[in-house]
Amino acid sequence: MSVHIGAKPGEIAETVLMPGDPYRARWAAETFLKGAKLVNEVRGMLGYTGTWRGHPVTIQGSGMGMPSLSIYANELMAEYGAQTLIRIGSCGGMQPHVGIRDVIIAMTASTITSPSSGIFREVNFAPAADWSLLRAAVASAEKKGAKTHVGGIYSSDVFYAERPDLDEQMVRHGILGVEMEAAELYTLAARHKRRALAVLTVSDHLQTGEALPSEDRERTFGDMVEIALEAAFT
Repeated sequence: MSVHIGAKPGEIAETVLMPGDPYRARWAAETFLKGAKLVNEVRGMLGYTGTWRGHPVTIQGSGMGMPSLSIYANELMAEYGAQTLIRIGSCGGMQPHVGIRDVIIAMTASTITSPSSGIFREVNFAPAADWSLLRAAVASAEKKGAKTHVGGIYSSDVFYAERPDLDEQMVRHGILGVEMEAAELYTLAARHKRRALAVLTVSDHLQTGEALPSEDRERTFGDMVEIALEAAFT
């Protein structure tokens, strides 16, 4: 048991999927895992452990934003020995060729600041995905025929941003989408020598204003979860 995770020793698998929304964690566990058991509900941040094709898997909510994810990722690695952590979540599309419901596999995650920024001082650390996970996720997506984009994303530390000039530069430099957690996850994984990846579904688009209705999101997110699971065990 850690400060924010109430699981007992042995109840957290070495492979952890991390959606931001705790209710999405419950949906994913009930949909994709066998024998899913609730192992954490501290502060309502639900976590479940079960098996996928015989492999132990935990699906643990991370909350919104890098500070929240940092708490759970740190405790999962330091207190429970998690070795592979994959963020599964939604993002906003930024490029014209990136469509609603497309999958983005994040090679890198740019950010202005994160909870780890103070450690590096003058260095602009480049958070990047684990290559083995990235390669396996791309292969899984191609096999499934999912419309997928691989490249850089932007992890924002605010949801209601008021920097259209920044958005313009992100688009100009090929950033595929924006979300709020991956850069810190990649940084923490590098620090703890663990594997990390973000597999994201485009739920809205910054340029077109399109957005998935909330009732369509869970059904659409299935490909993302399957890609993450297959990548973890390839």
